[in-house]
Amino acid sequence: MATTTADPAPALTPEQRQSVRRTLRSPRHLKTEVLAGLVVALALIPEAIAFSIIAGVDPRVGLFASFTMAVTTAVLGGRPAMISAATGAVALVIAPLMASHGIDHFIAAVILAGLFQVVLALIGAARLMRFIPRSVMVGFVNALAILIFSSQIPELIGVPWAVYPLTLLGLAIVFLFPRITRAVPAPLVAIVVITVLVVSFGTEVPTVGDKGALPESLPSLFFPDVPLNLETLRIIAPYALTMAVVGLLESLMTAKLVDDITDTPSPKTRESWAQGVANVVSGLFGGMGGCAMIGQTMINVKASGARTRISTFLAGVFLLILVVTLGQVVAVIPMAALVAIMIFVSWATFDWHSVRPATLSRMPLPETLVMVSTVVVTVWTHNLALGVVVGVLVAMVAFARRVAHFVSVDRELEQRSGRETAVYTVHGELFFASSNDLYTMFDYAGDPGHVVIDLSDSHLWDASTVAALDSVTDKYAHYGKQVRVVGLNQASRRMRVRLGGMLNGGGH
Repeated sequence: MATTTADPAPALTPEQRQSVRRTLRSPRHLKTEVLAGLVVALALIPEAIAFSIIAGVDPRVGLFASFTMAVTTAVLGGRPAMISAATGAVALVIAPLMASHGIDHFIAAVILAGLFQVVLALIGAARLMRFIPRSVMVGFVNALAILIFSSQIPELIGVPWAVYPLTLLGLAIVFLFPRITRAVPAPLVAIVVITVLVVSFGTEVPTVGDKGALPESLPSLFFPDVPLNLETLRIIAPYALTMAVVGLLESLMTAKLVDDITDTPSPKTRESWAQGVANVVSGLFGGMGGCAMIGQTMINVKASGARTRISTFLAGVFLLILVVTLGQVVAVIPMAALVAIMIFVSWATFDWHSVRPATLSRMPLPETLVMVSTVVVTVWTHNLALGVVVGVLVAMVAFARRVAHFVSVDRELEQRSGRETAVYTVHGELFFASSNDLYTMFDYAGDPGHVVIDLSDSHLWDASTVAALDSVTDKYAHYGKQVRVVGLNQASRRMRVRLGGMLNGGGH
């Protein structure tokens, strides 16, 4: 009879594996979600404290933000198993406001940023993700891996010698333990083993408690004491808008990464407004706000194998329970264990295939430049949003240069209606980059008195193209020659009728 009631979970498709109901009915998968949530919660604590320090606020502000962000996005978010919490990018954006105006303006900016994110979601900002090329995505992932690794280096400098063997032990566990069994997440095993060793031998090494005081009570509602006037809006709006854009960009990029790892799509618009609601809730409970966290998400999805909202929800719940009721226990966890986990995450996150010589030799140079520029700017500035923006701009310039060279013009001399006629056939898409060269592709002085420009294999995309075409016809008119433009499709014809003769002031 035992074989007839075996757990059917292994047969689940990727979409079914995301189902909360199915997971609750599968003890094996439920255990994975619970343990993953616990590991993520343990990893979130020192990160949230560190980000609070960056923002210049009390550690409780970061910890409460991580709790509210994780729980809210677990319920409302569009990407199951993604972890949202207090982040370094958000801390860097609004730290100057905290320094100049204090905690009340700081929290007001967090709430306003959440409202901005909801508005951006409703106007379709998430759809802009389609314009982010694969090379930018690869650069984003690789830059994140480098930042995750580099953020652990300070934990390995100027520390007792015991930290190094403990970190190596942690790395050995997280890399090798899955070969023995995946019943228990390797990161949790590393945390337990290293903590027991340190406590048993009384070894003096940095611990989570050294990062800052843990809260002793539950979060309560917090209403920022700021004047509700335009002056307050003028102060907080720039910080709030920057935080909203940075948070959305990081969250949507992370969601796309999880989509690829789990082979499942996710509604990006829903995730966008859920991030906004989570930031509003975080601010109302005195939290610093945040966005999706690539490191903790990779711990949850890649290292621990979680796939549902359960792990995200429990990560927030466990975080609160651990810091409020078991703060003394959590405080003794050696940082070496968490450093080992984060180094493993950085290794697992990096797209090693993208930097193999065989891959680079086959990859077009512009694609490689896009990836490298994204990585360099992100790592240099520690600003993921800026790195992505620069990568997209480089990709746009590279694309425009390539497309500009796709336009060609063929010239033939024909007899039409008993007259010698020069017939030019234009091939390719005409826009600002390609149409600038169009003016130089005609023999104005050498052509006969009648010229035909055939645009059947082309399309006019912008005003620059109409202006270039007007310049061509004006130049022929200057030589006293007649020009006929034929073959325009309906959209191109409408654009030329609307703008023709209005852009050049009568000549080139």
